[in-house]
Amino acid sequence: MNMRATQKTEEKKKMRRDIVKGYVIFAIVLVIAIILLLVFPDKQEAATTTAWNYFLEMVFILPAVIVIMGLFSMFVSKEQVVKYMGKTSGIKGILLAIFFGALPTGPLYVAFPLALTLLKKGAKVSNIVIFLSAWACIKIPQELVELQFLGLKFMTARLILTIIFVALMGIFIERLIEWTDNKRIGVSQEVEK
Repeated sequence: MNMRATQKTEEKKKMRRDIVKGYVIFAIVLVIAIILLLVFPDKQEAATTTAWNYFLEMVFILPAVIVIMGLFSMFVSKEQVVKYMGKTSGIKGILLAIFFGALPTGPLYVAFPLALTLLKKGAKVSNIVIFLSAWACIKIPQELVELQFLGLKFMTARLILTIIFVALMGIFIERLIEWTDNKRIGVSQEVEK
């Protein structure tokens, strides 16, 4: 019982540290932005207009994202995510990550909450990276525009190369994370001795 209370206390402390870290980063970015606007006063109008437009876009898109996240959490079980995008998903998981990443046409920041939910439900890190990368650079409407303006050869070559490198990048990042985690565990075990 005492161990469980200690874990909860540690989790709360970590959450507080993460929140404070987020505010510190936000404050630093805000200070840098203010300094840059003071140094370059001719850019103030363009910067404030862009920031305001981005804010309005977020205000209109975030409610839809929250609804999608709720529906996703309700209707997609952890078992399904583990089965289709988890550790044993293999090539099927990669193809699903590419497919689900290529379908939507919204901005990339919409994909991050979805990716976090997938990760919490048991998806592999490589499939999350592939999903986010596909969302960023493989879009069905984009492929149609490429086909119209740049031709079938260009579109096909870019699409194939993008899929290959997105998959390789996802696998590489997952292996890199596993390697750094193993190094960290090894270092902490040496410290304990």
